Amino acid sequence: MSERKKGVLVLEDPAHPEGLVFEGELIGAPISREILLKSNRDREGGFGEVVFNTAMTGYQEILTDPSYYGQMVVMTYPHIGNTGVNFEDPESAHPWASGLIVHEFSDRPSNWRSQGTLDHYLKEHGIPGLTGIDTRALTRYLRSRGVLRGVILPADELKYAMPLLKELPQFEGRDLISEVTTKEAYHWPDPACRDATPPFKKLYKVVTVDFGVKWNSLRSLSDRGCDVTVVPAQTTAAEILKMKPDGVFLSNGPGDPAAAPYAAEMARGLLGRVPLFGICMGHQILGIALGAKTFKLKFGHRGANQPVFNQWHKQVEISSQNHGYAVDPTTLPPEAEVSHIHLNDQTCAGMVVRTKRAFSVQYHPESCPGPHDSQNLFDVFIEMMKESRDTQKSVH
Repeated sequence: MSERKKGVLVLEDPAHPEGLVFEGELIGAPISREILLKSNRDREGGFGEVVFNTAMTGYQEILTDPSYYGQMVVMTYPHIGNTGVNFEDPESAHPWASGLIVHEFSDRPSNWRSQGTLDHYLKEHGIPGLTGIDTRALTRYLRSRGVLRGVILPADELKYAMPLLKELPQFEGRDLISEVTTKEAYHWPDPACRDATPPFKKLYKVVTVDFGVKWNSLRSLSDRGCDVTVVPAQTTAAEILKMKPDGVFLSNGPGDPAAAPYAAEMARGLLGRVPLFGICMGHQILGIALGAKTFKLKFGHRGANQPVFNQWHKQVEISSQNHGYAVDPTTLPPEAEVSHIHLNDQTCAGMVVRTKRAFSVQYHPESCPGPHDSQNLFDVFIEMMKESRDTQKSVH
């Protein structure tokens, strides 16, 4: 193994005008000031909002989750890379995170499913990273200060960090959904997915609005007998209704939901006309469509061990979450009922509008990575579509 080059993570923090510096060693794709300035790729590497994830496993699913677009992920679990990478675990066609920051990086994976090293995977997809970082100190700082923009550079280019951060784009008010959504509608399975569910008789037609959808959400619908069509985020309600779906699934996605008003307009046009199920970004978009406000959390919820109280079943569930915004429950209309509460900070983690056959949760029931406590929410959606279809038959 060749000796790694020294590198730095520099955070843009008003409390540190010269930047707050964390020292480590570079891993993954090469990075430099020149690369950052010349990068015209859709996915900038080495720069973004620095966020932390508390999951112990699932780094490949995390890297390929489109909700991490524009973010550099700090893994709080200390040993990363031990199990390598494989062709079955990605949640989209390529990674979306712009950087990976870990305490101890493994170059020698040992797992029966491993088909390559994480370092090679990062290099292949242009994602730089750092190892040897005190991730406990970094996480504690982000918890106290909130999410901050940062940049990864070789240690000998430290002086360029703050000027670079002034030149690189901001994320506030930026419509990230439009940058990750599919450009054209497609029928699941996506040809890029190697282990898609084989075709069988489908019972329900579901349109999935792609705000940054993960493959296992589509698998979860398909496995339950849904014929799934994925459409771009800019698709209108009228266009979706012409497809005559039994239900519409509003997916996860990155960024600020208020920066995509077209999405809320679409959801508003579907309310009461077709069953709706939203997760993560879809939950926030549904909230805005109902007239609620959203707000940015200090450091967000990211990890596979987030406790929520399910008010339907009066029990605690452990959920997988990845979001930086939340719905303000005090701004919801009377017909919207809060169904789930995040137990760490009492934020709204789910809601239901029974009169309009619409519900949503602020987390990932598809469980990749994460526990399976909430997989039954897809069954709730199936039952909702069945009831809607039965009602229509009785009317006619």
